[in-house]
Amino acid sequence: MTAFETAIKAAQLFSDKKGKDISVIKISDVSSLADYMVIATGNNSTHVKALADEVEFALKEQGRAVDHIEGHRTESWVLLDYSDVIINVFSDEAREYYGLERLWQSGEAVDLSEYIAD
Repeated sequence: MTAFETAIKAAQLFSDKKGKDISVIKISDVSSLADYMVIATGNNSTHVKALADEVEFALKEQGRAVDHIEGHRTESWVLLDYSDVIINVFSDEAREYYGLERLWQSGEAVDLSEYIAD
């Protein structure tokens, strides 16, 4: 599974599980950190954790084991690091606070319209 396929699969899983404001940003041209950044918002702390757990489980079933997890014990943010794809799930407040879209604005936003329904 390529980095792009991983990022799109995560976005689709977030969409299926009612994640909000889903975005995928291609950052490979502006950073060596990863190829893609995936960002989604959950409705509350339970939803944030459930979204992260679902993505981790589904990607593992497709042969993509997470390299590192941060924030799993917090109530507002979880980061799943797959080396070439970094997946972030936030509460509304944490997403606004961290502003990853602003931080990665020099990256290329991926048009998700053909992959997920609004």
